[in-house]
Amino acid sequence: MSTAYYAVFHLILTAAADEFVNKGSRGDGRHALVYRSIDHGAVRRMCDEASRRIPSAKYQKFVPADGFESPIRRFSASFLRLQSQRHDADYDPSQLFTTVDALFAIDLAQNALHDFSTFSDEGKKLFLTLMVFPPR
Repeated sequence: MSTAYYAVFHLILTAAADEFVNKGSRGDGRHALVYRSIDHGAVRRMCDEASRRIPSAKYQKFVPADGFESPIRRFSASFLRLQSQRHDADYDPSQLFTTVDALFAIDLAQNALHDFSTFSDEGKKLFLTLMVFPPR
């Protein structure tokens, strides 16, 4: 459960660092700085916002009137579900997971990775920018 979640989480961290520093600078300290500065809560808050059909008031001036594009909404919903499952697996010893549960989580993560790869360039830039620099 954790590995499925972390595959998606680390994809987001890499994408954000690539966006704001440069993919060619992955060995650079600035890339690592951006990568390590994003916490689980920031991604969760962005995914919670992006999974909504209509953006909340503080996001409305940044997001198209009809909300985020479909792949971003699907990705965000998958991320939130994976994070919830990871919390259950890592922090609730009463939770029992089967092989089928793990395979479902892997499939969900693979779908999320695919959805992320289909974000438009502008959609990806918007998602990552609002995640790293949320409006106040």
